[in-house]
Amino acid sequence: MPKINAGRLLSDLRGFAQFGAYRTGVHRPTYSKEDMDSRRWLAQQYEAVGLQAHIDGVGNVFGTPRSDRRSLLIGSHAESQNYAGWLDGALGVVYGLEIARTLAETPDCADLPIAPVAWADEEGHYVSMLGSRSFVGDIDEAEIDRAVNVDHRLPLRDALRAAGLTGVPRSLVEPERHVGYLEAHIEQGDALEASSKRIGVVTSIVGIWQYSIVFHGIQNHAGTTRMAIRRDAGVAAATLAMAIARHFPEVAGPRSVWTTGRITLEPGAPSIIPGKAEMLFQFRDSEMPVLERLDAVLRGLVEETAMKMGCRAEIEQTETGKPCHMDPAFQDAIEKAAARHAPNAYVRMPSGAGHDAQVVARRLRSAMLFVPSIGGTSHHWTENTDDADLVLGCQVLTDAAEAILRGEGNTWPPQLNDAKS
Repeated sequence: MPKINAGRLLSDLRGFAQFGAYRTGVHRPTYSKEDMDSRRWLAQQYEAVGLQAHIDGVGNVFGTPRSDRRSLLIGSHAESQNYAGWLDGALGVVYGLEIARTLAETPDCADLPIAPVAWADEEGHYVSMLGSRSFVGDIDEAEIDRAVNVDHRLPLRDALRAAGLTGVPRSLVEPERHVGYLEAHIEQGDALEASSKRIGVVTSIVGIWQYSIVFHGIQNHAGTTRMAIRRDAGVAAATLAMAIARHFPEVAGPRSVWTTGRITLEPGAPSIIPGKAEMLFQFRDSEMPVLERLDAVLRGLVEETAMKMGCRAEIEQTETGKPCHMDPAFQDAIEKAAARHAPNAYVRMPSGAGHDAQVVARRLRSAMLFVPSIGGTSHHWTENTDDADLVLGCQVLTDAAEAILRGEGNTWPPQLNDAKS
């Protein structure tokens, strides 16, 4: 069995966190100097393992094995959220590097090709999951032309130019070259910690449905307009939020979540009745029938609230991500490895967050492994995981990678997922 170098793994994780270090976390937004420096460092490490390294036209970093055998992609995203944690994305990236090194150093595994990868902009500074979407052919030049940074509105084309990527080709997946894709990630929640589990075998990744809901009322003077004749758009939005809180639990699945992320009132002054209120709302679940049920209830509540409050309502669905189920045989390989190294300390579980694996799964068999997040914290600079769990997760994924490449529990040729499924 290949055995990872625990000290090297932890050293590389902490070294990677120096690119954009911020308190105990990192600030490494996509295409920033810190982000590009981290990607060039990764390319150097890939070359040192004996891989052919290159950075493609959207910043994805690939380590391509010098082998005629089909390889196993392993990675995650290299950039971070703003002023956030040191493990989100970076964990899976460094796992890919360590697993490639470990198999190359293990005599009876040296012919098992690992292709480490670091995707670009999973966090959506410009386009959510830009790198993996580009890899599977799900983004065209027109979308790249339109994209701007969500914080400072810099066009994506300008960011690519500053990063030295103008004119560099974008890499496209060649399914026949790969056995599949594995991704490791911190859980970003507290389910593992709360249940005293150390490894999560991801069964599915949620679909995210997002909406912009606008109520149009009548703007008027807050001191002279009688309560009986008001058509307050702000109250309508608040009423809808409370109605959702009452009725969604009646139709939700056991792991459904929903969030009112923002309510904006116009004109937003203390002495003016709001004439317009926009509500940004999102729900997530791993099962399509549940998502469809929540959608129907939401639309009914919007209509009911508008009638009750004397306002006009508009609802626009801005995101309709489909749930993605991970490859069953790959799940089995991860679970067997977890049972070997952490008996009774692993569990199968869905992912409540989106990941590059759900994009790559459109073209390649894919699976994910979770390690615990201390306190369930993520997207914050206090994000952390115990060193022992960092090491355990990498060893489990290494064993699973070996089993998959040796064909244990694998179906040949690979069964590719329909891109529209």
